[in-house]
Order: sequence, then C-alpha cells, then structure tokens
Amino acid sequence: MLEEKIYVSTNEKPVTKNIPMISSKLRHHILRVPSVVRDASGIVINGHRIKSLVFTTDIAIIRNCNADAVLAVYPFTPQPIITQALLMASDLPVFVGVGGGLTTGKRVVNLAMYAEMQGATGVVVNAPTPGRILNRIRSSVDVPVVVTVANSDTNYRHRIEDGAAILNVAAGAQTPEIVAEIRERFPDYPIIATGGADDESIRATIRAGANAIVWTPPSSAELFRDVMKNYREGKPHLLRPAECPCAKLYGQIYAGNAPDKQQRGNIEIHRQVIGADILRRTIVCSRKYRA
Repeated sequence: MLEEKIYVSTNEKPVTKNIPMISSKLRHHILRVPSVVRDASGIVINGHRIKSLVFTTDIAIIRNCNADAVLAVYPFTPQPIITQALLMASDLPVFVGVGGGLTTGKRVVNLAMYAEMQGATGVVVNAPTPGRILNRIRSSVDVPVVVTVANSDTNYRHRIEDGAAILNVAAGAQTPEIVAEIRERFPDYPIIATGGADDESIRATIRAGANAIVWTPPSSAELFRDVMKNYREGKPHLLRPAECPCAKLYGQIYAGNAPDKQQRGNIEIHRQVIGADILRRTIVCSRKYRA
C-alpha cells in the first residue's frame, strides 16, 4: 500500500490517502518511471492527466511500463504501418511523430491527419518544421500538435501562434533553462520536457516549469543482457537493480544487513504487490548468490 498526500486547499492540511497496488506474479517487474515525476502538475488531455511519457517505439517496453503515455518518435521517415502497430499494441495514449525534419511539406500534414484517424492522442513535429506547415496541421487535425523545441533560438511565440498546442523541450543540458524561459513568458502554456538521467535533473526540469516529463527507458537489449547474465550464473530472473522499485532495500538485504523500520515498511509494500512467496524466494536466492 502506498500513501499520497492530497492538498485540498492552501488553508488545509494535506490529507493522506492510501493507494492500493495490484499486480501479478509475472508482471510485477515492469519498468517504472522515476517516482519524482509525480511532482509534476501534469497536462489534462480530453479528461486524462498525463505526467510522464515514455520515449520509445519498443512495443514490449510500452506494454510493460507504468508511464502515463508514449512519445513515439524515431529517426526515420514516419510510416503509417508503424503508427498502426504501435496504436494497436499500446494500452497507453500515444503521441506519434509525423516528421518535419527529414520529412517535409504536404506529406507531414497527410501523416498527421492519418495518425489522428488511426487513433493517436497527439502528433509530434520536429524542431525544423516551418510555421506554414504547422499552421496547416493545426487546421487539419483535432488532436494536440506537439512542437519540439531544440534550442534557445526558437521563437516560442511564433510556434504557439502557428499552432503548437504543447511545447516539447528536448535541448539536452539546456532543457531546464529553456523551460524556465518559456514558463516566464507564457505562465500557463503546456510544456513537456526531457527529464535527464537522474532524479535531480528531473526535479530541476519540473521546478523550471515542465508540466510533464519525457523518460527514456533502458532498451530491451540492455535489460535482457542482465537477465541472461543472471541465468548463466544460476540466479533468478531479476531486472537490473536500477529498475527494481525496492533496489536500495534489496541491495542491503543482499549484503546481509537487517532492515530498519522504514525498510520493513517497504518490504511489506513489495510483499503486497508481488506476493509474499515470490518476495521470500527472491531474498533467499539473492542471499545464496551474493558475492
């Protein structure tokens, strides 16, 4: 059981609400977005609040991830058959890349229209997309148009006036700075942004004004490499420690250290999520094979 503090108003104390967690024996080890992303306000699109977007086109990861939505952008010309496969397989809202860099002109507009017809929650265009194309997309589709911002030279006002419903800041180390600049000029405009490699960089991006965070997961190859290493060494199937919600706790258990009160609470949470028997066998196996 998790707990969440809800602030009903600025004059009231936060109300703590318990959040029941339900999982299955085979799916308890899904990829989890860093918990700090919950601090973001989120963006409500057609009644659904989105705080996190997983940046991937890997269907296996999409089906085994707790993100709120998918950002499906890839470095090739967009193809409707790929969009169709993603939308059919995904149980999350999908924002689909429709070009604007390599792919230009009328084709971008047609791809955006087709993506909407296939069921995309929104369409994403690359930073070089001309304003006239952006304007045509806005007048042709009834889903949000997400415009990528790659550097501080972007004229944010022009992008918004041309049709950007959401600005997607993907500017590497400059991301928090650019987010803060946009937020200062446009206090209420929706912004999603890449969060970076760790919790602190995600916090910095949220503090700068990002409403939702784009998270890049490890690839299937990276995850499977660790699984196969475990199999070769006779260990149980476990995801890499960074992906385990109780990674720090398990690390101490592996070392033979007795858990404190807080850690015992975390054990109880994990026991409820994945089942006492699986947790017990995991700890026993881990102790057996620890260095």
